[in-house]
Parts: sequence; C-alpha cells; structure tokens
Amino acid sequence: MRPEAFVFDAYGTLYDVHSVAARCESCWPGKGAQLSQLWRAKQLEYTWQRSLMQRYVPFSTVTREALAYSCETLKLELSVAQMEGLMGEYTNLALYPEVTRTLQALKTRKAILSNGSPDILLPLVQNSGLKLDAVISVDELKIFKPAPQVYELAVKKLQTKDIGFVSSNCWDALGAKSYGFDVYWINRGNAPIDRLGFKPDRILKGLDEILL
Repeated sequence: MRPEAFVFDAYGTLYDVHSVAARCESCWPGKGAQLSQLWRAKQLEYTWQRSLMQRYVPFSTVTREALAYSCETLKLELSVAQMEGLMGEYTNLALYPEVTRTLQALKTRKAILSNGSPDILLPLVQNSGLKLDAVISVDELKIFKPAPQVYELAVKKLQTKDIGFVSSNCWDALGAKSYGFDVYWINRGNAPIDRLGFKPDRILKGLDEILL
C-alpha cells in the first residue's frame, strides 16, 4: 500500500548539491570538489548549531556563511562576484537523473519539506520544472530539521499523517522516523546507518526504487 502522500527532502535527495562543484572548480582550479564537500558539511553543521542555539537565520544566509568559512579555511580569496555566482547555483541545482520520471510516475500527492528558505528554494523548484502539491520550508517555524515540529508541519500542510518521507540524508530520514513517518532512505553512497536509535523502513539506491 502506497502512502497517501510522499514528502521529499530537497537538497541531496531530489537536487544534487554537488552540482555546484563545476562552478567552484571554474573559480579555483583544482579545489572545486574539496570546496563543494566542505561547503556542504559546514552548511549542515550550521543548521544544527543554530537550532540548538535558537538563533535561526534563513538557509540562504547559512549557505553564504558556510561558503565564506570554507573559502577562508582553504585559503581561497572569495570576491563578491564569486559569492553571488555560487549562490546563484543554488537556484539551479541539477536534479538527479531519475527524479523527473519518478515523480511523474507517482500517482499520489507529492511535496517537498526542506531546510531551504523560500528565497532560494522556490526559484529552484520553478527552474527545475518539478510539479508538486506543496513546497514546505522550515522558514515558517524558524528551526531546522531534524526538529520534530518540522515534520509535524508536513502533516498540517497536507492534512494527513499517512506520509512516506524520502531523504538521502540519513540524519533527516531518522529524524522523520523518530517523529513517526514511514521512511525511505536513499543511500546512494552505500553508507552505514547513523547510530541514532532508529532505522529507515526501506533503504533505496535511487529515488526510482520507491516505485517498486
């Protein structure tokens, strides 16, 4: 039995956050992949730290601050033009190859639940052409995933608890499982499960496996 609605994480699940690496590489040859990895790691770290500190700022601000930190760490001079160019990539991230056809094949309601703030999340969805029933941002609550009230927001917006939650971020998938969702973890990199006291209901290699 399929759930009444599927709710998807955006960054890393539908959209490849490391598609920014090519732009990073064009700015700093030989450093693109390293910068992309550090930028993403620091971006996530800041969301968790700010939630614990109760010092929320929009995800676009977190992303800028993580980029500035990463460039300083790697001793890369970051100009205003480079900052704006790289931030612009966040409204044009590449979809994973199987995403469009998978979402088209799903005959249930579909939504995004994301840490992304509306200023970068909504243009990203529009530019990628995805057709969804809702695009839900944590910005409404001013706290980031995996806070349980974020997952509750999806229930309120979609008016159902019969939700299958899909994420490639294990900590996010397990946060949703802790809340009470049926959870599909996309484990593209064959990583071990995070030790957080929960396990996903299904582990997938790609988004299209939710159709099986």
